[in-house]
Amino acid sequence: MTDLTQLYQQVILDHSRERIGSGTLLAPADRPAGFGSSHQVNPTCGDEITVEVGPGSGADAHRWEGAGCSISMAAASVASELLTDHGRDRFAAEIAPAFRTLMASRGRGEPDEELLGDASAFHGVSKFPGRIKCALLAWVAFEDALAQTATTKE
Repeated sequence: MTDLTQLYQQVILDHSRERIGSGTLLAPADRPAGFGSSHQVNPTCGDEITVEVGPGSGADAHRWEGAGCSISMAAASVASELLTDHGRDRFAAEIAPAFRTLMASRGRGEPDEELLGDASAFHGVSKFPGRIKCALLAWVAFEDALAQTATTKE
């Protein structure tokens, strides 16, 4: 195993243990106008995640709850961190599409580490078709919730 592979594995394990953006969600009746919410399930393995995104920016503008394997929970943590650090527009327009491309690469090519940051660690995951859904689950939820906030803007 290469040093880079070990580093990537450690990043995934760290994010699955110390989950950035994970927190208690608002009850649907308590969500202010402009919030988007998405619940996604991977029927293959049972991983689940619910994401909510508010109209603001920063770490307080979104949160998630989930249960599943270390890959899916780490992917949620990384997505949350990137959304906080780069904002919703860049996340939706550049980062999420780049992550999808990475997952479709089947381990070929090199991730754009400057753009993807810790999400580059999932490069090795892309070699395993059965694990790609785990890595994409949270990203789909974040994209869906962000799209809902975009449609509720005045």
